[in-house]
Amino acid sequence: MELIRWRKSRRSDSQGDACVELASLSGGVGVRDSKAPEAGHLMLDRRDFRALLAELKR
Repeated sequence: MELIRWRKSRRSDSQGDACVELASLSGGVGVRDSKAPEAGHLMLDRRDFRALLAELKR
C-alpha cells in the first residue's frame, strides 16, 4: 500500500476557508479539500495538473 503524504498548498487561504492539499501519487497528482479529506480526492496526470496550474495563473 502506497503511503500518501498530503501537503497544504502555499496558496491556501490563511483563514482556513479555502484549503487545498496536494499529494504526489504514482499515477499523477492528488488534489483534495483539507476540510473534508474523507470526501476523497481528484487525481490528475502530471500533464493535466500542469495545464490546470497554468490556467489558474492566468
